[in-house]
Amino acid sequence: MIIEIENLKKSYKDLHAVDDISFRVKEGELFSLLGVNGAGKSTTINIISGILKKDSGKVRVCGHDIDSAADEIKSKIGIVFQNSVLDKKLSVYDNLKYRANLYGIFGNEFKSRLEEMTELLDLKGLLKRPLAKLSGGQKRRIDIARALIHNPRLLILDEPTTGLDPKTRITVWEVVDKMRKERGLSVLLTTHYMEEAADSDYVVIIDSGKVAAEGTPHELKNTFASDFIKFYNHREEAEKYFAKLGYSIKNERDFTEIELKSTAETSKFFKEKPELFDDFEVLKGNMDNVFLKVTGKDLQGA
Repeated sequence: MIIEIENLKKSYKDLHAVDDISFRVKEGELFSLLGVNGAGKSTTINIISGILKKDSGKVRVCGHDIDSAADEIKSKIGIVFQNSVLDKKLSVYDNLKYRANLYGIFGNEFKSRLEEMTELLDLKGLLKRPLAKLSGGQKRRIDIARALIHNPRLLILDEPTTGLDPKTRITVWEVVDKMRKERGLSVLLTTHYMEEAADSDYVVIIDSGKVAAEGTPHELKNTFASDFIKFYNHREEAEKYFAKLGYSIKNERDFTEIELKSTAETSKFFKEKPELFDDFEVLKGNMDNVFLKVTGKDLQGA
């Protein structure tokens, strides 16, 4: 296991930021930790990375206990924070050089690592430029290079693509996937984009400092997410028919949406009311539905 957390607790006076949570992250896994702002994600990450002290519980990272080997753990992890921690007044090259030096990477070793990051993240035209002159997407690429410069075993991504354009988001994930496949990099992700969480190997949803649900995306969708029929024609007739049967109905501008108990129900309704089904689609439940069902909150809106 790359991360092992048991009964972790952290409070600020009367606020239980992390309230007895436990989970494990396997080597090479893409693991998502989901929750609205204030749910306890950042507190958990700060404890894992040694920034915060826990109140109680056990935390092991890369085989080391956080209480006795915090410095060893820090050398094996890379973190991309929500907000950049780079120096805006320095060039990209100097930012990466000084961060590498903190990990004991100098001379030819730094040159080799920089060449790899430059190729991986397409930094060639950026190295001499001041960080302050770069776009948001370019800065995020530098942040990722900074987090990977020492070749960590664990990469922590704290909402890494929030506010980025689609092209840069794709680039970020291409780099992460490449590192996972080629080096077995383990990734702990927090995100507000459910399509990113849907690609995870395992997901833990935390709410008010507690684990509210966990499992693979497939398991969570099967357990919590509903399927839907969208009617684009015969909307009034469909609404009346399903209302009598006690189904949840939502009217939007262009369609009427019926929440199903299972996709298999569609064939039964098609046989009973075929006249309703000349313009419709059936949609499988997704991770947005899962999060809403589990927490009663909308992660995207949060």
